[in-house]
Amino acid sequence: MINVNSEIGQLVKVLVHRPDEGISRISPKRAEELLFDDIVHLPKMQEEHDSFTKILSVFLGAENVIEVETLLEEALANNEEARHNLIKIAVRNEELSDDIVDTLAELDNEALSIVLITGYLKRDDHYIFDPIPNFIFTRDIAVSVKDHIIVTKAAKEARSRENILTRFIFHYHPTFDSVREGDRIINLNNVDQFPRSKQGEKVSIEGGDVMMLADDFLLVGCSERTTNHAVQSLKRAVFDKGLVKNVVQINIPNDRSCMHIDTLFTRISETDVVCYKPTIFDGTSSNVIVHRADGNEEIYSSVREFFWAEINRDTRFIFAGDGVSPYQEREQWTDGCNLVAIRPGVALTYDRNPYTEKAFKDAGYNVVHANRLLPEIEKGLITADQVINTIITLDSSELSRARGGSHCMTCPIVRESI
Repeated sequence: MINVNSEIGQLVKVLVHRPDEGISRISPKRAEELLFDDIVHLPKMQEEHDSFTKILSVFLGAENVIEVETLLEEALANNEEARHNLIKIAVRNEELSDDIVDTLAELDNEALSIVLITGYLKRDDHYIFDPIPNFIFTRDIAVSVKDHIIVTKAAKEARSRENILTRFIFHYHPTFDSVREGDRIINLNNVDQFPRSKQGEKVSIEGGDVMMLADDFLLVGCSERTTNHAVQSLKRAVFDKGLVKNVVQINIPNDRSCMHIDTLFTRISETDVVCYKPTIFDGTSSNVIVHRADGNEEIYSSVREFFWAEINRDTRFIFAGDGVSPYQEREQWTDGCNLVAIRPGVALTYDRNPYTEKAFKDAGYNVVHANRLLPEIEKGLITADQVINTIITLDSSELSRARGGSHCMTCPIVRESI
């Protein structure tokens, strides 16, 4: 089942990916090419991610925090012909000799899934592919819109193998049989359905730019990674299927510091939005176009104006860095705006943004570190259901250096409806 009609409904099922061995292979010279901003210490990064998924498991149940590598392995076992085709597509994508196809075909599914993700062939102690370090950001690979899945199309060539693996999972894993059979997959990589524009602009769109903001509002950021042509193409697709009545286009600067709209704001309750004040509240270098299914449009000079007019007049904006420079710039960079809501008023964020934490406390939220909350839940001092109006902070010395927060590291596929 797929069901997501908001950013804040109780999270039920989510896709994640633990940082893998490929990340340990990134050299300073190749970091920019592979879209990774820094050289990280993998064991510590994995430890931090394990704490993150443990918190998710406490609130959702471990069985509902689903590792995409496991899905890939299971999908490989589900269709032998598709398995072989995937190998050929991956080898061709990496521009390698066809001789590699036979080598990979001989592997069991676990070994094959590892090499497709990390590039490392353990059997021969040999690296076949480049790593795909951004696979930890499962938000980008696909987006659930009500009972449909949108398979996104990354802007950068370094993420092309992520896209290949994502398409394979959604098309061949049994979990998604009903979605596939119901024609509820919108594959933005289908060039027959989503070709380039007449001006040659390609479709590129990443999940960090797409939010199921409310039941009838699909929000799409037009950014460094998402083209205007992609926004228009997705708009037509969701209107044709009657999924929403409004597609909300937010135009933001084409800048690495705000590569996706979720680096600038996320919604954490029916009334509260965490945001970078200059762009979202003040509307600096940004505007909002609401495309209606009936063909009409409405333009707003800021996200604030849009929220107050169309989502909730009582929306409260909590500012990263408490809205004060230089802290707001620093803490926007370290994902102070990038939170994932577990349910309304309970959200996860990194522990390295003290001025943003102050803003949360001033807004009436409890702020508690995962390392303190988890033992209390394990000892029965509090249950997950009793956690309300709380921002849970996470260890982040290594995770934050990858340039993506808790929103980036989650791909919700089921939320309770609001």
